[in-house]
Order: sequence, then structure tokens, then C-alpha cells
Amino acid sequence: MNPVEETVSVNGIRIHHTRSGDGPALVLLHGWPQTSYCWRHLIEPLSRDHTVIAPDLRGYGHSGKPREGYDKRTMAADMSALIRHLGFESAAVVGHDRGARVAHRWALDRPAEVTRLAVLDIVPTREVWRRLDVVVARGYWHWLFHLQPDLPELLAGKDIGSYLGYFFEHWSFQRAGLAPDAVAEYVRAFSAPGALRAGFDDYRASFPGDAELDDADAAAGRRLTMPVLALWGSEGLLGSLPTLDIWRDYAENVTGRALPECGHFLPEEQPAIVARELLDFLNS
Repeated sequence: MNPVEETVSVNGIRIHHTRSGDGPALVLLHGWPQTSYCWRHLIEPLSRDHTVIAPDLRGYGHSGKPREGYDKRTMAADMSALIRHLGFESAAVVGHDRGARVAHRWALDRPAEVTRLAVLDIVPTREVWRRLDVVVARGYWHWLFHLQPDLPELLAGKDIGSYLGYFFEHWSFQRAGLAPDAVAEYVRAFSAPGALRAGFDDYRASFPGDAELDDADAAAGRRLTMPVLALWGSEGLLGSLPTLDIWRDYAENVTGRALPECGHFLPEEQPAIVARELLDFLNS
């Protein structure tokens, strides 16, 4: 089945998404500096027995780029409104990078809506701040840079291709980085008016706003109750962290593993392995 592309108005914002297949809803949430295009290799195998919905998050791709609403609670509410608009009351959710942080908040705030949760190459945002030693800071230096007002837009905006290209090269296992057509698509997306600012606003919302919500959940003992799958690249920063142990502090039922010869961009570096892992998880 050929994917359908559509833009709808939900939660006060235009959300663009790709939809394919039939069956229970499966939502794929991309990260930074990408768009829903990152799922192109996975949509076909996953849509054989699911309705796969791959949106551009608030501020990304062809979705609206407002000046506010980049806290993960609001971005999760966007996704909740999207699936309900499409006629679903719940969905399995897969998130990569920033999209996994939206997915985590969605599952905490609305557990009845998230039947299963897969998180790709992240640990919870709260743990990044808690573990910010020299090793973690070297890997997540961009978080601190992107928190700054105005300066990231000024500097990165002078050469968007080189700035994004740095991450595509250094975060990939193969030093050639991602495929040239994918890089060109992401550079095009982040060259649109407001796109750089919106992506940085996603990071700016993580502290103190998102951090306060995460700390409140931890203090109240709220944990994820649905099955959780954590996957990460063996050659990325998470390869040096006790990733499964960390997630088990935040969820009751966690499985997962590192993917070999893989950096940060799991859906594009190892799509066949990711598809197999997700299908096993969704059908178990």
C-alpha cells in the first residue's frame, strides 16, 4: 500500500504525517535533526499488519512552527490529538531521539493511549541531566549550546548544511554519514523559515520546563507500566552507559539491546535489524 501524506489541524497546530497500512495504530516519532523521512525504510515492513502513522513533530518538517509549545507535554498532546483525529483511541509508539522524549512523556501522561513503547538511542531526559559528567557532556554538548537564546540560530544559520552534516557524520558508525539524499532532505527541511529556531526551541524546553515535570513524576513514583523496548547503537554514547538498568528505574517491563555496528541513527543505519526487533516486540 502506498503511503498517504496529509496535513491536519489538531491541538491548535498543523501536523503533517504519512500514513500507511491497516490494523492497530503504530506511531513513529522522529528526532533532531531529522523529520518523518527517517522512517522511510521501516514504513513498508511495519505497515503489513499495522496502520503506521509517521508525523512531523511540532516545529519540524511540514508541520507548523509556532513560537511556543515545545515542552514535551504539549508535543505529546499533539500526538494524542492526531491519533484520535484519525479514529484511534490508542497506539503502539516508537520514538527516536527527541521523538522518544515526546513518546516517554505521552506514555507517562496518557498511559491508556500507549499500548507499547519503543525508545531508540536515548535514556530518559532526567538521567542526562543527572549524569552530566565530562563523558556525558562531551556527547551531549549540543544540548547546552541549543539551550542558549538566539546564538544557535545565528551561528548554525550561516551554513545549515555544514552544521547538520557534522552530526550526521559524527553520530553515525560509518564516517561517511547518512545517505546523501537523506542529508539533502534534512538540510532542505531545516532551511525553511522558522525551522532552525523551532528545533532549538525543542531543546530549550527541556530545561527547566521538561526537567521539572520529570522530577515531579520521579518524586511521585510514576513509572511506565506498558511493555518498553530500548534499542541503541553499540558505537554511540549509550554504548558506554548501563542503558537497560537506567530504563528499569523508569519502567516496570523493559527489554532491549545494543545494535552492532550502529551509531545514533538506528532507523537509517540498521533498518533491517530495527524492523525485525520492532516486529518481534509488537507481536510478542
